[in-house]
Amino acid sequence: MVKVTVNGIVKEYNDSVTYKAVAEDNKDVCKYDIILAHKGGKLIELNKKVKSDCTVEFFDISTDSGHKTYVRGITLLMLKAFYDIAKDAVENIFVKHAIGDSRYCEVKGITLTEGILKRVEDRMHSLVKEDIPFVKRSVDTSEAIEMFEKYQMNDKKKLFEYRRVSKVNIYSLDGFEDYYYGYMPASTGILKYFELKLYDRGFIINMPNKKQPDKLLEYKPSPKLFHTLQEASEWGKMVYVDTIGALNDVISHEGMQNLILVQEALQEKKVAQIAETIAADRSKKFIMISGPSSSGKTSFSHRLSIQLRTLGLKPHTIALDNYFVNREDTPLDENGNYDFECLEAIDINLFNSDMTRLLKGDIVEIPRFNFLIGQREYRGDWQKLKKDDILVIEGIHGLNDKLSYTLPKESKFKIYISALTQINIDEHNRISTTDGRLIRRMVRDARTRGSSAAHTIGMWDSVRRGEDLYIFPFQEEADIMFNSALIYELAVLKPYAESLLFGIPKDAPEYVEAKRLLKFLDYFIGISTEDIPKNSILREFVGGSIFNV
Repeated sequence: MVKVTVNGIVKEYNDSVTYKAVAEDNKDVCKYDIILAHKGGKLIELNKKVKSDCTVEFFDISTDSGHKTYVRGITLLMLKAFYDIAKDAVENIFVKHAIGDSRYCEVKGITLTEGILKRVEDRMHSLVKEDIPFVKRSVDTSEAIEMFEKYQMNDKKKLFEYRRVSKVNIYSLDGFEDYYYGYMPASTGILKYFELKLYDRGFIINMPNKKQPDKLLEYKPSPKLFHTLQEASEWGKMVYVDTIGALNDVISHEGMQNLILVQEALQEKKVAQIAETIAADRSKKFIMISGPSSSGKTSFSHRLSIQLRTLGLKPHTIALDNYFVNREDTPLDENGNYDFECLEAIDINLFNSDMTRLLKGDIVEIPRFNFLIGQREYRGDWQKLKKDDILVIEGIHGLNDKLSYTLPKESKFKIYISALTQINIDEHNRISTTDGRLIRRMVRDARTRGSSAAHTIGMWDSVRRGEDLYIFPFQEEADIMFNSALIYELAVLKPYAESLLFGIPKDAPEYVEAKRLLKFLDYFIGISTEDIPKNSILREFVGGSIFNV
């Protein structure tokens, strides 16, 4: 017999009991379906047996780790169903992008129709009803390479040619085998909510979000975001670097210097094109720049300002943070902490008054916020908009018209910037754009603020909540989107981030996330910062930027 403690209650079970059976016996401890166990700083799949007395915590599908596991399960379920329906015709299925809670996929070898997609979706539902287990087995890395070559999963084959580990975990579902970065559900029965919809050249897998994991919301397209993601993906294909294995190939064959130069040139070309668009319409006086944390807004603002100057415009930068209300007037969140993310943390009346006066030609003194004392101050920063002057305004609420409610729409040009990862791990495992930004922020916070990786990870959920409320809902309002991700950046950030993540102790709440990120970074061959230009957006995070960032 083994003793298992859940929520302070001890129960005895047979020696052969699985975590799944224990979860079913304690299902009331979670609001939604349980999908993972957590013990001793480690996540555990429910199919594993409980080997000794222990204290266990269960994660349901509304948790971050649980939701990721649900998505992986749906992905393998979809692939199994596709090959069941059109095995002889399908050459490959590529899981390309995350758009909100959905995944965009493309199929090579067949022409997708609503009829085919309906058959695949029906097959997925039948597999869910059968409640088939996901079976994991560990094989030698060399065996995995041979297996993926046989299955013509060439991206996975190349990925594991650069892996230092001797073993690889392979998952199978009713005979269909694949590799996944992360944990899997115990069986298909938990994967109740999904739908497939034709979209562009492929299809969307619509799934629930973490807030309402038992409801399938209507899919709402984000055409501008989708176009930006597709553009980045196509560029990666054009230079033959669309997966980590392909990037490692370039690094190991001494081609990185050229790739860095080409990637940086592409970004500078994009910045120049944005500047030309702005300059072509002299009615634009306010360039409103917004984007999520660690998207490189500050470096982008500097680079855009330089390009605007080459076109005869005189840009002046204004940070929305300077319009924070005084600390004692800052709204509180549900936990009683200052909510610096909400719109009410900005003195929007003062901002609109100042901007309207500038538009009229008045001379206005712009405030500076003193973060040490939590007060706005005036230090003689006088501004006056002349004929060729333009204001570059950067802040998280820049795309929200409630911020600039008195300014004429024709005077505003809105730019959304985010780090939209251009490469995937392999065909079926995508790189989360959120992970890329978290790693950026971790490295920058350690360099500029002396913050530990644990501190950055610990506050990340709060940062993400602010983005979900105040940034992402307005991204499609942008006149243009700019992708600040660099195809090589995670190889550069790897050595910085690894040393920080290894410093998180096993008993820390952030250890599970640190371990996941370390495993992810292990896919990359690290490279130095030597060849990165001084004006690169990446310099905002690793240091050495020519700009004051």
